[in-house]
Amino acid sequence: MDSLSPSGHGAADAPGAPPHALLLSAGQGRRLLPLTQDRPKCMLSFHGRSVLEWQIDTLLEAGIDGVTVVTGYGAERVEELLEHRYGSARVDTVFNPFYRVSDNLASCWIARAALHGELLLINGDTLFEGGIVREVLAAPPAPVTLTVDFKDAYDDDDMKVSLHGDGRLRRVGKRLDASEVDGESIGMTRFQGDGAALFREAVERAMRDPDALRLWYLSIIDAMAGEGHVRAFPIAGRRWAELDFPEDLAPVSDVLAAQLPAASAGTAQGG
Repeated sequence: MDSLSPSGHGAADAPGAPPHALLLSAGQGRRLLPLTQDRPKCMLSFHGRSVLEWQIDTLLEAGIDGVTVVTGYGAERVEELLEHRYGSARVDTVFNPFYRVSDNLASCWIARAALHGELLLINGDTLFEGGIVREVLAAPPAPVTLTVDFKDAYDDDDMKVSLHGDGRLRRVGKRLDASEVDGESIGMTRFQGDGAALFREAVERAMRDPDALRLWYLSIIDAMAGEGHVRAFPIAGRRWAELDFPEDLAPVSDVLAAQLPAASAGTAQGG
């Protein structure tokens, strides 16, 4: 199932090919220790399903045709789960051997064969309802669409965004000045037209820099915004959550419980 160049969803798209997704799930999630001592963050369980299963199930139900998962920490355990649940026809994996020393730009480079056609690029710690996926896929055409949300205040860990008045992205990054912050990225980006190819070319150029292992892929989106390629798509009112710290467990559980036929209380478990 694993490859350094995913084959299942790496070929060029035929015209009108359905959208596919790339999930960046290589990290351990050290800020969630001891819960991630023996499993990666994407394998934490909520309401009987792992984070990764929740993401994939939601994507497939919303019309995504195939999913590539970038693995790293605990890759064998992840691959075993995916093979058991989905087989290799709709879900494949690619291993990032640099997961201990890199940020997620390197995962995009490792999985660059999947950067083509209509694509959703999603952080491995973003949980979301299916309505967000359907609305993003139906958003107005643009080479790159960054999904954003709004709140009253932003902290140092938020991936903040600054927007032009017409909805184009001006900047994205954690270190934006508070005076220019309009919202935050939720960790879901859509590519269409030549957007994925432009992103892939930029990733390949960036990875020639010795410091590239320390970069987020949104640094590439930030640069592409300056060239006018990126629009923001707000999902205000939709339910999503990010899983980074222990205090995120309850909000993630709430978002996922709302998708159950009979919602039940509960947070991360060891299953």
